Amino acid sequence: MADFNTIGFIGVGVMGEPICRNLAKKSSRRVIAFDLSPEPLQRLRAEGAESASAVAEIVRQSDLLFLCLPSAKHVRSVFEGDGILKNVRNGQVVVDLGTSSVKQTRDFARQLREKGASWLDAPIARTRQAAQDGTLSVMVGAAPALYASIEPLIRCFATDVTHCGDVGAGQVTKILNNMVLFATVNALAEAVAVARGNGVDPKLLLDTLSKGSADSFALRNHGMKAIVPGIFPERAFSTEYALKDLTYALELAGDAGIQIRGAELTARILQEAIDEGSGEAYFPVIAKHIDRA
Repeated sequence: MADFNTIGFIGVGVMGEPICRNLAKKSSRRVIAFDLSPEPLQRLRAEGAESASAVAEIVRQSDLLFLCLPSAKHVRSVFEGDGILKNVRNGQVVVDLGTSSVKQTRDFARQLREKGASWLDAPIARTRQAAQDGTLSVMVGAAPALYASIEPLIRCFATDVTHCGDVGAGQVTKILNNMVLFATVNALAEAVAVARGNGVDPKLLLDTLSKGSADSFALRNHGMKAIVPGIFPERAFSTEYALKDLTYALELAGDAGIQIRGAELTARILQEAIDEGSGEAYFPVIAKHIDRA
């Protein structure tokens, strides 16, 4: 593994904070964090991480820099200006853990390559609890040698790490993972609504489906833990974020000349929930809008 003596981490929110904490505890490296919110930085300092006061500062100090930001827009904001591109140096590696635009990912990789640095995509999957436990799934887009150099550090916070191909391939894989997830959650929400409307207990329905061919991760987590009890907190994976990721899938399909009508319908359902005031709620909240009985 390359000697990444100092690890930088930008974005210590719901997922980023526990990931950064696992790196500080397990990597045996100096870890520096940056975020606009002071509270998670304070908690991380108490557990061995340092903090930076600006993006430029953390870029200049880091050998390997992780980003865990909500969207392509946020990633671009730290890339441009007095950020990554201006301050990056030869040999430095930047790893984007968020789900982001494939076109932007490949464009940023090209720009860093011209400066002797590397950009790779490693979007994370699974839940907030998995981030805390260090059991995330990560899908990596990188050249083989670069993947080999960073995989041991990714395993500080992930148990399943998949090399999906060159730069951008991790994003493609994660975007399609989310596309399938959103469609599945919509099917579960519809099934629960129909069961309730026909006198069958939703919990019994999902318990029974979990024993047959309809079983899935989405059923056991989004279905049983959110849709059935009606728990849709904010500061979880919001409906707005879900629609953002599904928009990336629609863009990929358009680039390939493929119409994905199921994803188009799911996007409309997510947009309707946003229009009705549920944009910041955990995205299985679509169940509330489907089941109006």
